[in-house]
Amino acid sequence: MRPTLEVRGLVKRFGGLTAVKNLTLDLHGGEILGLIGPNGSGKSTAMKAIMGIERPTAGTVRFQGEDIAGQPSHQIARRGFGMVFQHSRPLNRQTVLENIMVALLPDSLFKLFADHALIERAKWIAERVGLGAVMDRRPPTLPFADLRRLELAKAIARDPKVVLVDEPFAGLTLAEVATFSDLIRSFRDEGRAVLLVDHNVKSVAALVDRVLAMYLGEEIVTGRADEVMRNETVRRVYLGGAIETSARPETSFTDKVPLLQVLNLSVTYGKAQALQDVSIHVHQGEFVSIVGLNGAGKTTLFNAISGLLPYSGEIVRDGEPLRGMSPAKIARSGIVHCPETRELFGEMTVRENLDLGGQHLDDEARGRQLAWLFELFPILRERQGQMAQTLSGGEQQMLAIGRALMMQPKILVLDEPTLGLAPVILEQLSKALTRLRQTTSITVLLGEQNVTFALPHADRVYVLEHARIVWEGDPGRFAEEAGEGYL
Repeated sequence: MRPTLEVRGLVKRFGGLTAVKNLTLDLHGGEILGLIGPNGSGKSTAMKAIMGIERPTAGTVRFQGEDIAGQPSHQIARRGFGMVFQHSRPLNRQTVLENIMVALLPDSLFKLFADHALIERAKWIAERVGLGAVMDRRPPTLPFADLRRLELAKAIARDPKVVLVDEPFAGLTLAEVATFSDLIRSFRDEGRAVLLVDHNVKSVAALVDRVLAMYLGEEIVTGRADEVMRNETVRRVYLGGAIETSARPETSFTDKVPLLQVLNLSVTYGKAQALQDVSIHVHQGEFVSIVGLNGAGKTTLFNAISGLLPYSGEIVRDGEPLRGMSPAKIARSGIVHCPETRELFGEMTVRENLDLGGQHLDDEARGRQLAWLFELFPILRERQGQMAQTLSGGEQQMLAIGRALMMQPKILVLDEPTLGLAPVILEQLSKALTRLRQTTSITVLLGEQNVTFALPHADRVYVLEHARIVWEGDPGRFAEEAGEGYL
């Protein structure tokens, strides 16, 4: 039987960056295909190129035998495509029912007065996705899960043959993920072809018929979910490779009260639950790794510790609550955050960026700190006069960590330092962390998806999954107990 959707040699470039390279896939009616891959692997771009939101650079997209590549998205939607966007975009002044009715109307909008059949159809769709009880409410009054349901309702309003779903599980509780999975399965059971992108690999794997794993814009492998999850390349992309550990037992840290305690921390973005009852502790001098896939909540946790987000629960450092302290005061007190986005000053030199980190030091102390830092990252000494924006990605990462270390942190918070870096740079970063661990009293809290980078430097590990801590232990036990279920 001919596939409903055939994608051949799909390419999407943005200037010199190729986000999708020669992607080929088939999607049949009554099938769910999952697109998985780490951040930046091209999943969402591929979906937008298929839907016409982004114009493909090359390749064909055949729907029921006809090439629709490059057509505008509204024309593709009219042909029989529905898309569930990651971010809800309802009409806030209209009711849920009216939002669905707008999705049902023809593009010309010549029907100014809704007829009885249109209203009944909109009501049926609302019931169909679980919005029957809130049809007369406006979107701002709805819980987050209902806003996601409204996106589903709008996507299926015009009975599409193909449904594209971008990040359906982001911000949902585990119970809500199960409900949404049932809804998406029902689309398949009605004979629709469903293409699904999500960071929550486990939820995708449990739901789909086949998985296509991507990395850096290219397909790694396509097959049954259990086969793809066992694929060596997929595991290396997500986990990084073989795991080696050199943990120090928790009993070797002598502080009676841990240096940093996070107690029952919860964070929401609007109505989306980003962290739920998260508790961790870190001892003086300990290296603790928080591992989890993209979207698990690592960055949210670090931003809350750094005072950048409101939260419920407690964050305590040396017995003192951090609540109410400004991010600047938290940083000056010794908790220094090196963010995933690096936040360098691109039009300033390497040395100027480093001097900003060390601005609180007198000239002699700053000189000593710089000399120590240049031993840790010799490339920064060579690049002192170079603009930060002209450095390679790996050099920029070293500069971001270097600037944080110039602040002489007591607790260094590193968020995804390995993201997008070449193996040779990973090795240099790894050696620098080993040296920090062996020669200084610094405490490190490291957030990483790449467990083979994180675990050799960890004394203890927490696994963050879907906004909650699901495992804690030493890295030696990780491979036995948590590693198999990490993906």
